[in-house]
Amino acid sequence: MLRQLSLSFIALWLASTATYTVGQKAGSFADGGNTLVSAMMMFMGNEEKMYILDKAEGNAAQVKGHPAWGSVWDFNTHQVEVMDVRTNVFCSSGMHLPNGSYITLGGNGAVGIGGNIGSQFDPTQGTGAWDSVYQDFDGGRSIRVLNPCRSGDNFNDPSCQWFDDPTVLAMQSRRWYSTAEALQDGSVIIIGGFANGGYINRNYPNVDPQFEGGAAVCTYEFFPEKPQTPQTFNFLVQTSGLNAYPHTFLMPSGKLFVQANVSTVLWDANANIETPLPPMPGNVVRVYPASGAVAMLPLTPDNQYNPTIIFCGGSDMPDYNWGNYSWPFIDTWDYPASKDCQRITPEPTDGSTPAYEQDDDMLEGRTMGQFIILPDLTLLVVNGGLNGTAGYSQMTLTTPTFDQMPFGESLASGPVGQPAIYNPKAPKGSRWSNAGFDTSQIARLYHSSAMLLPDASVLIAGSNPNIDVNTSTVFPTQYQAEILYPLYFSAGNRPAPTGMPSKLTYGGNPFDITIPSSSYSGSSNDAANNTMITLIRGGFTTHAMNMGQRAMQLRNTYTVQSDGTIVLHVAQPPPNPYIFQPGPAFLYVVINGIPSNGTYVILGNGQIGPQPTAADSTLPDSIKADASASGSGQESNSSTSATSKTVIIGAVVGGIVLIGLIGGLIGFFVVRRKRASQRKQPSNLEFAMNNSSRFGPGAGAGGADNDGIYQRDMSNAGYPRGHGTGLMRDSDSSAFLPLKHENPSMAWGETPPNLNYDGRVSTPSFRDSEDTYRGPYVPPDDPSKQPRSYSPAPNHRF
Repeated sequence: MLRQLSLSFIALWLASTATYTVGQKAGSFADGGNTLVSAMMMFMGNEEKMYILDKAEGNAAQVKGHPAWGSVWDFNTHQVEVMDVRTNVFCSSGMHLPNGSYITLGGNGAVGIGGNIGSQFDPTQGTGAWDSVYQDFDGGRSIRVLNPCRSGDNFNDPSCQWFDDPTVLAMQSRRWYSTAEALQDGSVIIIGGFANGGYINRNYPNVDPQFEGGAAVCTYEFFPEKPQTPQTFNFLVQTSGLNAYPHTFLMPSGKLFVQANVSTVLWDANANIETPLPPMPGNVVRVYPASGAVAMLPLTPDNQYNPTIIFCGGSDMPDYNWGNYSWPFIDTWDYPASKDCQRITPEPTDGSTPAYEQDDDMLEGRTMGQFIILPDLTLLVVNGGLNGTAGYSQMTLTTPTFDQMPFGESLASGPVGQPAIYNPKAPKGSRWSNAGFDTSQIARLYHSSAMLLPDASVLIAGSNPNIDVNTSTVFPTQYQAEILYPLYFSAGNRPAPTGMPSKLTYGGNPFDITIPSSSYSGSSNDAANNTMITLIRGGFTTHAMNMGQRAMQLRNTYTVQSDGTIVLHVAQPPPNPYIFQPGPAFLYVVINGIPSNGTYVILGNGQIGPQPTAADSTLPDSIKADASASGSGQESNSSTSATSKTVIIGAVVGGIVLIGLIGGLIGFFVVRRKRASQRKQPSNLEFAMNNSSRFGPGAGAGGADNDGIYQRDMSNAGYPRGHGTGLMRDSDSSAFLPLKHENPSMAWGETPPNLNYDGRVSTPSFRDSEDTYRGPYVPPDDPSKQPRSYSPAPNHRF
């Protein structure tokens, strides 16, 4: 308690300091501190606080007498405090609300040690209702709400904590791996998911694509709830199997662009009418568990604010190889990830037919690569692996026992530690570069995350391809965070604008931002002409996705004064909330490619409902000074180190949602279990790091997605292990036994001592109703399909 108070006072003092500076090398990674829980999910709540979520598991950090799976990271101090989250948030989705609050949606049933079903079984849902050790509740229908607070707030106040009570606020359907997308009025559409989970969302053979015996959720619903039952989205039936976390983006027309499996659609969700678009070229899968890097390219005046979506990486594994709920049918870690990139403009302004366009290949194949849009409107890609897929398992169809798994539970290999930049405005053939970037020595595979920070650096955290905490396997549970400093940190100084607003509107009166001459060097007229104002929303990140991520360049003109001061005349965002939905974002001024610190803003009226709009802003003409006006700032530092303000001037979030928390606590007891490690030796596929053949004690972990419930170690009983239990039951969804077992007492058994989990075993091992075993996987003759081991590529430049 004393330590917590001390840290709180230190954090408060540091946050109240006007500025402090830290020199950082451009392109480098720096220590971001210990996140206390593995960062499966993150979002930047305001200019101070990053909120982090993990699945319910045996983290050493405790809160209220049980392992924590939530924490909050302070941007100014890098200090972390645990937060109490009641339900299991494993593999949920999330989204912002118009007032700056955030929601997370769905998750998994209650679990205990080793990912086993919670001690209190719910036969109506076929999952755990609560666990006496981890003290987590079933999160399958949960809607959790958080109002981000600041250092000056009382974090013990309920208004600063997670509201998480599905008896009060819940979805109509259970959803795991669903997608959330904000709509033009600030409401949220929630799409698809699994009822209880697995490796992919199908049985094999796939004879029941709509329901999968109760395992698939091919419907959608809304938050706030609409007075209708969840409707079937036929596209999810069509894409059965590979439709977890479908990539979804709101279009200016109000339709939704949705991509899953290898199919694409424009969808009017109000009328539930689909317009098919071309399939993904090359049959490259981008959704989980292929997990390609996907983003909407920045919206700019040059592209008339018309969205283009880019897809890079993922996997072109043949359909059969993906397997079923239980596990993949090949050794995925031997199958190289794709480097293919495609882009599509779903609603062309010239009336042409939408079509995928081949873009430059990535510098290397990546699964679980993640795009982060930077304030200079380039796209950073981080994390991921050269081979395999997301997900975890203790077997595949061709590797039937856990002791034969070469990378522990990870289904990927060859972590890629070097970031790269994609410049959408560069000429085709020169859009990718990794020049100037260091290589991280921490593996960031499954359940890794990344998020833009207010000072335009990037927080990278997480990685955990393990059913429960395991800190000494090949790719361990990772708590170490890093901060990546992009190449613009080579600047000798940063723009220091004044007059930044705290609120933006859809159309209406423009506003002025003042830039002192000390913010830049060289000709004032050139600096003004090379200035842009960008609005960046980092979104809610999980599973190599940033749900809600968008970037927009605001129109501007300028007046250059004789002393080198630049006054920017800035238009409000376009009067169409379908283009950039209402809610929180950060506003940056970028001069000669160098961004300022971001200012926290709220776009719109801060309420769910119709957003006020006005006529598009009218700007005055630009006025230049005489040729002698110039900036007094420093040139870029040749040593590539820079000074960055780490305290950001932010705006207070308006209209806080007040939700009463239900009082009273159930008395629980805590049982501590020590988890033994998987001591597997790495192979040449294990690390894609410079000058590294294996990790040190601070190494990161890759991850897999599945409720640990379905990955019990069955080797003692002679049963296989995988994402599902691989056990039979009388519906098609056999992968979920014993979750749907008629008699849960039949699902118990002992586990071997190698993981020290309280495992459960059920009846005979499952195989699909037809003979699907087709012999061991043989790597193809095509050299491009051989598993890759990493050797750093030469520096590529634009």
